[in-house]
Parts: sequence; structure tokens; C-alpha cells
Amino acid sequence: MNYEHIFDQAIERLHSEGRYRVFIDILRNKGAYPNARCFAGHNGPKPITVWCSNDYLAMGQHPEVIEAMEEALHDVGAGSGGTRNIGGNTHYHIELERELADLHGKEGALLFTSGYVSNDATLSTLAKLLPGCVIFSDELNHASMIAGIRNSGCEKKVWRHNDLEHLEELLAAIDPAVPKLIAFESVYSMDGDVAPIHEVCDLAEKYNALTYIDEVHAVGMYGPRGGGITDRDEAAHRIDIIEGTLGKAFGVMGGYIATSTKIIDCIRSYAPGFIFTTSLSPVLVAGVLASVRHLKSSSEERDGQQRSAATMKRMFRDAGLPVMASTTHIVPLMVGDPVRAKQISDILLAEYGAYVQPINFPTVPRGTERLRFTPGPAHTEEMMRELTDALVEIWERLELRQAA
Repeated sequence: MNYEHIFDQAIERLHSEGRYRVFIDILRNKGAYPNARCFAGHNGPKPITVWCSNDYLAMGQHPEVIEAMEEALHDVGAGSGGTRNIGGNTHYHIELERELADLHGKEGALLFTSGYVSNDATLSTLAKLLPGCVIFSDELNHASMIAGIRNSGCEKKVWRHNDLEHLEELLAAIDPAVPKLIAFESVYSMDGDVAPIHEVCDLAEKYNALTYIDEVHAVGMYGPRGGGITDRDEAAHRIDIIEGTLGKAFGVMGGYIATSTKIIDCIRSYAPGFIFTTSLSPVLVAGVLASVRHLKSSSEERDGQQRSAATMKRMFRDAGLPVMASTTHIVPLMVGDPVRAKQISDILLAEYGAYVQPINFPTVPRGTERLRFTPGPAHTEEMMRELTDALVEIWERLELRQAA
């Protein structure tokens, strides 16, 4: 058996399909986001502007967050000491879980090491605890949700994206006595659209199903206190389990669920992804705690980010660039070809010092490859104008199709 040959073939397939992923070598400049330094292919660091970070509100650069992390580091040291059961249940963890429960109006919350882990661990464990459970999953759900559903071993029904009629058709076909769970997202990060949350909840109530919503691209970003779309649309009380991340708008790292104390007790007691994983460093938790508290009382960052996204969409449209329809802070620019998407990204970085990562299969379906921009409150109109001009020049150079 020639193992090396098998591995070579696997990598070559990615190259031949134009979707081999290259991870950029950069360092962000503290306090100067979106400015960063790129080390790839240069004799020393080259200044660049970051356009695709999920640190949507630049909270990873916020003085209050950095100060809280520095204080925690010098107070308790670097690590948590192990799993929550053995040595990681620091007071920081307890305080953050209280803040997150309050953010979503739930009885409790439970921290995980990432949003991926929180989805995988919760969904797989929950379905195993419900005999014969059937999970109804939106077709555009994140890979972590799909993994959790698959790992549960339960029956899965995939409903067409945001298609309520299809969801009801699937629900109605299942025995009323069978446990059911509807799993969906609030903001779908590749298209930038939003789920009809209240309507999904109506169906859940009609067919006696639990609801599980992934708010990772919405927490911190929407609602009067940053509780997400469920906060903005006053729907949180209708959702059984709200899942979120601490590594995007909150700017640090980690994931969580907010739900009833009964469900939390079950997940923390049965989920291997929680039980057997070293807990988040208290330094990270302290930073998130400062970020969550700040965004509960400040809308300045959210308002600035929304203004930037609206400005960029308008500039792209006016320039004839194929910007996709989006009702959120996500600004996707359709390319439709993996090789071209990578080529545009490479030219932007090498010639214009603008970093945006191409999005290819399996993150998006084949033929819908795109560039995904996430302008933040610190991106200026001048930066956006320069980026737009650069994209127009590249589009003309490569003879790409413009917007209709």
C-alpha cells in the first residue's frame, strides 16, 4: 500500500478543481484594525487591509477586552487546568455563563471551546437522549450542525432553505408521538439572509417540536443588547436552545448554548465534547466577559458596522459588480468559478494590499464560488472606494461578467 501516493492524489484533486486552500500568514496590528501585516511571499511584513474577518465589530481589538485579559492573566495564569470537572470551572466561566443566559433570557448557559464543538456536542447528545428523535435540518446549515446531527445517529430530514411549506410537509409526515427537533440558523453567513424565526416557531408549536437555532453570525450584531436576530425580532422566548459563538462579533474564542437548566444539566452530563475537553482558558473567558458586557450596553459598534455594510453594498452595485442580495452585514460578491475566485483574491492581495479569502466548495455549492466581504465599523469610505476601484479593474482585466 503506497500511502504517500494516496495522500498526493487527494491533494492533487483539490488543485485540479481549483479549491486547494491557502492560509495567509498575517499578524493584525493591535488597536489599528483592519490594518495587518502579511508575511507570505514578502521580504518582511507588508501592510495590508483585512476585509473578511469574522471579528465583525473589532472587539478583539477593544481596550476593555484586552485590559480584562491582561488582568486575568496576571491574576490566575494562562490555562484552566483541565476539564471543568477536574480543574477548569473557574469563577470567570460561571460569571460568563450567567451573562450569556441573561443575554438570551434563558435559565442558564453552557460554555464550549468553540462554536463548532457546541453544535456538534449539543445536537449529537440531545438526539441520543430523545428516543427515536427525528431532526429537521435546513439545507444550508453549517457543517458543525450537520456533523452533530450525523453523530447523533438519528433520522434526519433536510428541508429546503427557509421553505416553510416544505418544512411543514416533512413535519406532518412524522408520527405525532415521535420526538422532533428543528435545527436552523438565524443569519446564513454565505448568502447573508435571515431565517423566518417566528414562522418556524409556529410550526414547532403546531407539531410539538423542539427548536434549536444557531446564532453565531448574529450574536453581538443584532438586537438592543446584541442577543442576535432572536433578540431583534423578540423571538428568543420561543426558541428552546440558542447556540452562539464567542469568536466572531465578541472577538475572542469559544462557543455556548443558552437554554433551560434541565437541558444544560443533560448536555454537561452526557456530551463527550464537553466532558472530556480542557475548558477555555480563564484569560479568554475574561476577555469575552468584558466584550459581552460592553455590547449589552453599547450599540455604537453595531450601528457602525451596519453603516459600513450598507455603504459597501451600494458602492459595489453602483460600480456594476455582481454583489449578491443580502439583508445583513455579509457582503458576498459572486464569481461562480473557483479558479477565478482564487485569482481575484491573489491579485487583490499582491497588487492592492487587500485581503479577502475566496469561498469555494464545500463551504458553498459548486458554481457559486464567491468573495465574502465583512466591512466593519473601522473600515472607512475611502478604503471601500479604493477596494471597489480595484475590483472593477480586476473584473475588466479578467473579462468577468458584471452585474445585470
